[in-house]
Amino acid sequence: MSRTRHAVAFALITAAALTLTSCGSGDPATAGGGAKPGAEPGAKPGKIPTADVVSSVAKDEAAAKLLPADVRSRGTLTVAAAVGTPPGATYLEDGKTVVGQDIDFAEAVARVLGLRLKREVASFEAILPALGSGKYHLGTGNFGVTDERRKTIDFVTYINDGQGLAALKSSKLTKISDFTDLCGLNVATGAGTTFEASLEKNEDSCAKAGKKPYKIQTYAETGAIWISLQQGRSDVVMSTINGLRYAVTQQGDTKFLNEFKRLDVGFAFKKGTPLAPAFQAAVNRLKADGTYDRILKKWGTTESAIEKSEISPPEIK
Repeated sequence: MSRTRHAVAFALITAAALTLTSCGSGDPATAGGGAKPGAEPGAKPGKIPTADVVSSVAKDEAAAKLLPADVRSRGTLTVAAAVGTPPGATYLEDGKTVVGQDIDFAEAVARVLGLRLKREVASFEAILPALGSGKYHLGTGNFGVTDERRKTIDFVTYINDGQGLAALKSSKLTKISDFTDLCGLNVATGAGTTFEASLEKNEDSCAKAGKKPYKIQTYAETGAIWISLQQGRSDVVMSTINGLRYAVTQQGDTKFLNEFKRLDVGFAFKKGTPLAPAFQAAVNRLKADGTYDRILKKWGTTESAIEKSEISPPEIK
């Protein structure tokens, strides 16, 4: 099947990103059934939440002892962070400060383990391959745990998210529950994501149903995905459930269509990492002391809570 990759000017991408983070009137609707993002004291309606929910997290000696001796001695880890749109990770209006649910969880875990994080922003599709080379110790970017990824990557889970779909409000689409509902449509999604993989895996579903195939349009920048939808080059956006729910609260002309598939989401490490047990213990410590729930409430994603952190669990089918 043909693939379309559009080069979009940086200015347009920036404009789209700002649309996601600052437009819309009134308080944003509840995302994922949780609290309203931006509803913390002092926040302006429709603005990105900035409440500090992690600085009070204390070191847990039992969890820290699970770290390799060299890591405890060094006291730092390098984390590659994919930055896109809320609630996962995004920039504040200064264009420099990175905030988001992934950022809060990484910082909170680091505090539990008594570590400092050296954060480097990297493109989503570049992070997982770079883990194996040792360039980064871990990666964040709403990485869904799949059986295919588990062959080369270890995960420590901290939320549950997954695959969702959105369209313009003017679209006749109301709900998409099967890949055959996409037949004949242009579907925009992120390059190197589970969404792209799922679309490719089910490419033949339309032919089997005797329908016109859908076209997959992949983009390296989140802003470019939304530009394609606004300009009519795409009919549907496929992305994270939480990200889409947040986005439609900020863009009055879009609508959330449906949850497609749930996936556990985790910190990503190279296969065989000795860091996983410590990170797992740290996430579970955050659940025990209430920090975990505070982070989810801040970002309006309480429906993404997991009962306990796991190391590379099987893909949710």
